[in-house]
Parts: sequence; structure tokens; C-alpha cells
Amino acid sequence: MIDVRRGTDRYPGGDPDSGITTRHAFSFGRFYAPDNLRFGPVLACNEEHLAPGAGFEEHPHSHTEIVTWVVEGELTHKGSTGEAAEVRPGDVQHFGAGSGARHVERNDGTAPLCFVQTWLAPLEPGGEPSYRLVRGLPDGTPYEVPAAGARLHVRRPAAGEHVPVPAAPLVYLHVVRGDLRLDGAELGPGDAARITGEEGLEAVAGSPGELLIWELPAG
Repeated sequence: MIDVRRGTDRYPGGDPDSGITTRHAFSFGRFYAPDNLRFGPVLACNEEHLAPGAGFEEHPHSHTEIVTWVVEGELTHKGSTGEAAEVRPGDVQHFGAGSGARHVERNDGTAPLCFVQTWLAPLEPGGEPSYRLVRGLPDGTPYEVPAAGARLHVRRPAAGEHVPVPAAPLVYLHVVRGDLRLDGAELGPGDAARITGEEGLEAVAGSPGELLIWELPAG
């Protein structure tokens, strides 16, 4: 089964007056839809746009694996476990909240910042907080999130290229850039597909693009 969700149907959020515009793919905060709470371990997939000087001041998380992909700009991140980093396009940032941690996310630069952030439920709650930053993840090299039993594939196809979709129990595909065709459906930036129990699927790029493809366990 392939369930296509359009970027235009995402829930608006954030605080535009403070320079934060968010688009939520799943129920989040005051935007509650009982039939759209999660997809496997994926609890949230948020598109965040932060104006220069805007950001999320220190706030808590627990029992959540948070993976951030910067689309443009530079994200300043500081965590309660002592890490501090500037996250740039091509980097993968992974913040494991464990039984409880806090962090700050800001745009301290002079250019707009856009990033896609995915929240995943761990297989087992609790544990110690963790942090990892991978600089310049190569195209096609998966990033493992073992705490959630998940694997992230970042693909940057050329126009006309065929991108195999993992034959996992569940797959979540998010289009960052470009357009593609997936089993007859046309997808563009911000669109996503929730894929269940499919094998032999390919996404065909209509233009140079960038895709986030999550390989997920069942349940």
C-alpha cells in the first residue's frame, strides 16, 4: 500500500511572529487528528523555517530519537549533554533524548534556515541521552538509528534516475527537492509517501532532486 500525503496538506505551526514557520506531517500540539498520530516509529516529520535570529530556546524531550537534515542555512544546536555544533546542508544530526534531555535550536546566521526533522519512538524507552553529528553524509550511505530499528537513506538522483525503494515492512519517503514518479503518483517538494509491505518499488526522478527515505520496522 502507498499512501501519498501532500506538502500542502501539512498542519501549520510554529510562531510566525517570532520568525518560526513549521509544517507538520503528523498530529502535533494543538493540531490533533486521531488517524494521523504516527507511522510505525515515526512520530513527527516537521519542515522548519527559521528567520535569521529566530529559534527554539531550551526545551525538553524524552523517549524520542530526533534526526535533523538541514536543507539550507546553518542550524546552531546546543544540548544539555554538553554538545554544541553548527549543522549544515549534507550533515545528519541525531539527538537521542533517552530518559530526558534538553536542547536549543537556533538560526544564528544571516540567511534563512530550513530543515526537516524526524522524530522516532525508540524500541525501548529510557536510557542515557546521546548525540551524533555526521558531516557530509555520502549519497546512498545509510544512517542507522538502532534505538528505533530504523535506517535513513539520503538520495540525490539525477533527472531520469531510478531510485530503488527498500523492501522494508514500512518505508517513509519525503521529497526535499525535485519531482518524481512513484507507482504512477507524481510527488514534489514537501510531499511524502507512507509505504507498507511493498517490494520492487522504484522512484523515478523527473528532475535533479533530494529524497529522505526511512526504512522502518513493522508495528
